[in-house]
Amino acid sequence: MTLTLTIRPLAPTDLPRVVRLIEGLARFHGDSARIDPATLQRDALGEAPWLRVLVAEEDGTLVGYAALLPTAQLQFGARGMDLHHIYVPPARRGDGIGTALFEAAQRVAREAGCTYFVVGTDPGNTAAARFYEARGMTRRAAPGPRFILRMDQPPT
Repeated sequence: MTLTLTIRPLAPTDLPRVVRLIEGLARFHGDSARIDPATLQRDALGEAPWLRVLVAEEDGTLVGYAALLPTAQLQFGARGMDLHHIYVPPARRGDGIGTALFEAAQRVAREAGCTYFVVGTDPGNTAAARFYEARGMTRRAAPGPRFILRMDQPPT
């Protein structure tokens, strides 16, 4: 099968369809998505976009997406890009869509002046780990402890 994909930035008309894809990724991980088109618009297309979203489109149908977040190593003066999400529905896996999204995401990072590109996976998702390693990514040891303070709840 010859793949005729278009990888492009998220457009306002894509918002409901990408929300459904995000819900699919959340279900895959046993989560319940709490995203809606308005929130996605704010975060990806708003006045000060928080993230970049690429979509994979084939014959007018969205068949995957990737979401990117900037990161940095300030002490080294280094910009990076975190591949926060990459998702292809199960029925389309193995068709080259994930690879096309991955390669497009790397181009976005390079164009933004990034010197590194990172992605995290669920520890049990060995297929994802193999996917990234097959594309030249190196497994890193887990960083030290991380902490969280919920900002959406009243202080205790």
